Amino acid sequence: MPETLAALLFAHVLADFVFQTAWMVRHKRRADGLALHGLVVLATAMAATGRFDPGLLWLTALHVGFDALKARSKGGLAAFMADQAAHLAVIAALAFGRPDIWAGGLWAGATALPALMAVAAGAIVATRAGGFAVGLLMGPFAARLPEAITAESLPGAGRVIGLLERGLIFALVLLGQPEGVGLLIAAKSILRFGAVRDDRALSEYVIIGTLASFGWALVVAYATLSGLAALPPLGIRAVAP
Repeated sequence: MPETLAALLFAHVLADFVFQTAWMVRHKRRADGLALHGLVVLATAMAATGRFDPGLLWLTALHVGFDALKARSKGGLAAFMADQAAHLAVIAALAFGRPDIWAGGLWAGATALPALMAVAAGAIVATRAGGFAVGLLMGPFAARLPEAITAESLPGAGRVIGLLERGLIFALVLLGQPEGVGLLIAAKSILRFGAVRDDRALSEYVIIGTLASFGWALVVAYATLSGLAALPPLGIRAVAP
């Protein structure tokens, strides 16, 4: 069962956070947008498990249905988290109900592959999915900052910084060096201090965003380590705490 769950989770994060295009997101209220995303969901699930199984059709249908509901909601962080929780619940139910999906697939003999998929899925959730979640959280706060402050930022710099810091935190935890996260926090605080010390609104914005970004990455990293404990050995586990 853990192998099936790891493969389905990997397929999900690929479909939602790597292969889902901006066009698909914009057109999820249309049948063609939902259908195209559904094909991506099915294709990634089949590729990750190495087989076609009727359960994957149900997984795809429910995924598309949840996305259709989300497209008609008001959006925001709550809708994003509820949508992802619903997807994860369906994936877990399928993995528990059909634990043999992985065993009957083409990749069943690759014993280390599920662990690699788990690490890759965790890295994508920590970086890409974390960017969406933190962005949705910070959106209302960013709208209240003076335009003069936001205009001074390099285009896309905040997004890249967030991806890098969450990726580093994820790697540090999996490599058994969580104390490095403290050094990362200290370094970012020093670099940001001069820019925010005279502006309370901006300093609060930076603190909230930093804590949210770091917290997300830490939760995902430790969840990934927990998942790896149930999978066949992978070299990274030998150095994990």
